[in-house]
Amino acid sequence: MPGKGDAPVLPGARAIARHVRISPMKARRVVNLVRGLPAKEALTVLQFAPQAASEQVYKVLASAIANAENNERLDPDALLVSEAFVDEGPTMKRFRPRAQGRAYRIRKRTCHITVAVEAVAPAAPKKSAAKKVAPAKQAEAAETESKTEGAE
Repeated sequence: MPGKGDAPVLPGARAIARHVRISPMKARRVVNLVRGLPAKEALTVLQFAPQAASEQVYKVLASAIANAENNERLDPDALLVSEAFVDEGPTMKRFRPRAQGRAYRIRKRTCHITVAVEAVAPAAPKKSAAKKVAPAKQAEAAETESKTEGAE
């Protein structure tokens, strides 16, 4: 993905679904749920989201993950949803007959769903905290052993 200015570009991929027959406002509700989440967790959230748009967003996210894995050779477990947005697509205009010869306009809205994922280094557990705790536990174990030996 092209970067702006001197900012370092993290490796990633993206997928776009165009002319999706869902209104942009409804799709944005779903996209806001997954923005910034790890990719695997975002798929799980979308799988169980009750909104109708979650199925389409799920497909776009799965495609972005597949693009990252196959085209960019990235580990799918280390991906993060870096960008997710919905743009308005063309609106289909239809007419509905109404009373007394009138006609009301029906607007069938469409949207373009874009999801970008990027690779993030997996978080390593902090070893410094484990080193501080370990000597204290060893001291407690030594005290316990000396007390049991003295009791015998």
